[in-house]
Amino acid sequence: MSTLTEAPPPLAPAPAAERSPRRRGRRTPYWLLLPGILWLLVFFALPLVYQASTSVQTGSLEEGYKVTWHFAAYWDALHAYWPQFLRSVLYAGSATVLCLVLGYPLAYLIAFRAGRWRNLVMILVVAPFFTSFLIRTLAWKTILADGGPVVGALDSLHVLSVTNWLGMTDGHRVLATPLAVVCGLTYNFLPFMILPLYTSLERIDGRLHEAAGDLYATPLTTFRRVTFPLSMPGVVSGTLLTFIPASGDYVNSELLGSTNTQMIGNVIQSQFLRILDYPTAAALSFLLMAAILIMVTLYIRRSGTEDLV
Repeated sequence: MSTLTEAPPPLAPAPAAERSPRRRGRRTPYWLLLPGILWLLVFFALPLVYQASTSVQTGSLEEGYKVTWHFAAYWDALHAYWPQFLRSVLYAGSATVLCLVLGYPLAYLIAFRAGRWRNLVMILVVAPFFTSFLIRTLAWKTILADGGPVVGALDSLHVLSVTNWLGMTDGHRVLATPLAVVCGLTYNFLPFMILPLYTSLERIDGRLHEAAGDLYATPLTTFRRVTFPLSMPGVVSGTLLTFIPASGDYVNSELLGSTNTQMIGNVIQSQFLRILDYPTAAALSFLLMAAILIMVTLYIRRSGTEDLV
């Protein structure tokens, strides 16, 4: 009985050689993350810190720049170039809405109706990426040329009269107008809208549509109550991937617009490369980044979804 009631001897601790592989396994994810973290530090964080220091400097290119904590450069830049800021938001917002209107039906078609043609349609969607951004934008100068078939068709359909009333075109001319810039932005960033939408729609279980039909829901009701709410992650991702680069773009405005359609990206590019006013250019860059960050944060909270594709 005494042997049965005695407590068992304590287990000996495992040798260090047996614990080390487990510890190394726990550290493996951190070692795998290290290259990405170093990449972000070297090519994102450090340039960001350098630009932040540049934005509070004073001086000239001949005399050199010194950090004097001159924060007035931010106010001066915003006061001088607020029309370009507002124009960038309007152009980027218009292009984002057009991309959503054009891209959602196409993404829906690919996800649910394309069938064996799905791969071909997807190739056509990403086909613009096979050429450079510059060539794609220059092509629109030919498409929207004065007296061309596109401008003639728009004029015959009295579309130009409406766009003239909205201030998007100038008479019978489309090039060098806000409409041309918005068309270029829409074309160049449309794939960034379609791909997240397709990914989100493709994840929807088809049995949900069948269940809605069994409950006597019309196709419109099914889309409004089932399809669109479940595709909101794709809508949010697509609009962000379109609006953010479009708001800082300067190629479309440079090639398709005029001095009256300059966006804030054109101002930053000019300050950096032509005027050589580095503090103002850096201040404009940080103002643009802050404005986009605030708008994106409010938009994500307003959309009610954090599950981004």
